[in-house]
Amino acid sequence: MLTADSLRWAIGRVHGTMGTAAGELNELDGALGDGDLGVTLSRATQRLQEDAPNLPADVGTALFQCAQAFTRVTGSTYGTLLATGLMAAAKATRGRTEVPWTEVSALLGAALEAMSGRGKSALGDKTVLDALDAARRATEGLGEPAALVAAASHAVDAAIAELRGRPFRQGRARIFREKGLGRDDPGMVAFKRIIDSLA
Repeated sequence: MLTADSLRWAIGRVHGTMGTAAGELNELDGALGDGDLGVTLSRATQRLQEDAPNLPADVGTALFQCAQAFTRVTGSTYGTLLATGLMAAAKATRGRTEVPWTEVSALLGAALEAMSGRGKSALGDKTVLDALDAARRATEGLGEPAALVAAASHAVDAAIAELRGRPFRQGRARIFREKGLGRDDPGMVAFKRIIDSLA
């Protein structure tokens, strides 16, 4: 079951990963954008780690507080999108202290819909939404944490590889046109690192 305790565990894992992946993500982002994605996520997860002991038992309220932590620390597009996704998941789980793992796919779907509306992006635009959708589809019907992580990780890897040869259609990266061909989207890679931290 997804609980506040499992959220605290996940926050610790993701925070540790972002500390080591920040350089990689900054470099990927720097080739096409501001070059601060790693720093942004490192700061945001540091704030989550600080707030984790005070998360309430209500999963929805806990997720909402995580979203608020992101909005307080970062004004970046990526941080805003993640906060939007967390808020959607919070709405779907409000009032519950335990959420079956089989609902993870549906929660990813709720986050995807909210983030797509907020970012005015579509699947195939070579953004984090493509990674999120791949994870959503791969985890449907799964109810065991290790299986969820493994399926999502494999699916996101495949999505990154599939889109590598396509142009970027959103954000600052889209102005680079041919330069974007053969490059991975930093947001998709960041999402992959988040998933893999939970293995």
